[in-house]
Amino acid sequence: MAKSYERGLFNGNVLIAKNNKIIYQKSFGFTDETRQTPLNNKSIFNIGSIAKEFNAVAIMILVERRLLDLDDPISKFNLGLPKWSEKVTVRHLINYASGIPRIDPIAPKNDEEAWNILRNNDSLLFEPGTGYKYDNSNVFLQRRIIEKVTGMSFEKFVSKNIIEPLKMTNSVFDPKSGYKNRTSCYDFDNVKCPEMQFVSGWLWVDINDLYKWIEAMNSNRLISQESFQTLLNNPYAKDEGGSLGRYFEKEELQRHNGVSYKFESIFLNDLKNNITIILVSNNLNRVWDLGHIIYNLMLGKEYEIPKKSIYQTIRKESLNDVNKAMETYFLLKKNAKNEYSFENPGELNKLGYELLRVGKINESITIFKLAINEFPKDANLFDSLGEAYFTNKQYDLALESYKKAISLGGTNGNAERMIEKIENAKDK
Repeated sequence: MAKSYERGLFNGNVLIAKNNKIIYQKSFGFTDETRQTPLNNKSIFNIGSIAKEFNAVAIMILVERRLLDLDDPISKFNLGLPKWSEKVTVRHLINYASGIPRIDPIAPKNDEEAWNILRNNDSLLFEPGTGYKYDNSNVFLQRRIIEKVTGMSFEKFVSKNIIEPLKMTNSVFDPKSGYKNRTSCYDFDNVKCPEMQFVSGWLWVDINDLYKWIEAMNSNRLISQESFQTLLNNPYAKDEGGSLGRYFEKEELQRHNGVSYKFESIFLNDLKNNITIILVSNNLNRVWDLGHIIYNLMLGKEYEIPKKSIYQTIRKESLNDVNKAMETYFLLKKNAKNEYSFENPGELNKLGYELLRVGKINESITIFKLAINEFPKDANLFDSLGEAYFTNKQYDLALESYKKAISLGGTNGNAERMIEKIENAKDK
């Protein structure tokens, strides 16, 4: 962890427990972009999608109290929704299998705007139970159903039935900037993220409170083992996971991660070996990789400390002068190959897309071309190069790249779709 922090790969808090005992806990880095205040174990973070667990468990508490049934249609709760509410059930909502209209993560600034989206949209994305769409509209409606059934706000119900019993003393809903112990997220250039205006009901937690929550789930303090299993296993999309993240039945491993702007968190909850690993960060970096590396280490498997990011090292230079960045790349490869992540194709891919996003199309093509030279058997990189050529209206070269991606195994149908799109455009 110290090495990863030193290499600029982690800024956040980490906690590892074995047999219900914390065996490692540390804070690395700072609370915000000013890099003045060090993080500590009281620092509270936006945990992104992990916060969706609280509404799902609240639903199961109500099911166990016989105040609602998972197979109730949501029309039962008189929420003023269109006719589709008659065939969407609570079970569909907790498994993201409802097909209800999508709420864009950036679009609604508040609950009222979210209601407008849902109440003014008559059509479903798919028949309930026949598909899977991981979307905040399902979360929003779960919270509103809890309010309707209990007669209290979602936040109040969760506080009374979850936060207080578990003594999660440092957790708070939707804290404003400047709230005590609150962190802010920031990027590689130490620029603060925009503060999110969004639907209500997101619980911010410190790492100890998150651990209390995971322990409570494991020991059935809030809901029964049967209810816990109901939330872990998604009957509609086994490989996608549901309200509590992904569950790998064979390993008895629950994994959940959350991202919101540059906040990122992950926990791995190994029920078989009684191991819990939690990482929370406010500087989007290598949280996912580190979680899995620590897990391998805990299981006595081979592991490798993450290397310095070649993407982070040359990104600034690429934005100013892509040829100089290429020189730096090859110089580092020659003199410091073992220190940097040269074997990870995702590093150059990420850089190419960043350049594409800011409108530096030719520079992005240069980086994607470097990437395919370095990884000539990677279909995904040829797909990315195809996208850059397509954006640059170099359709013949785009076609060539997409065809190469298909010959290398394809990219889940994306290359085929793009070829069709290009050929249609050429016909016109």
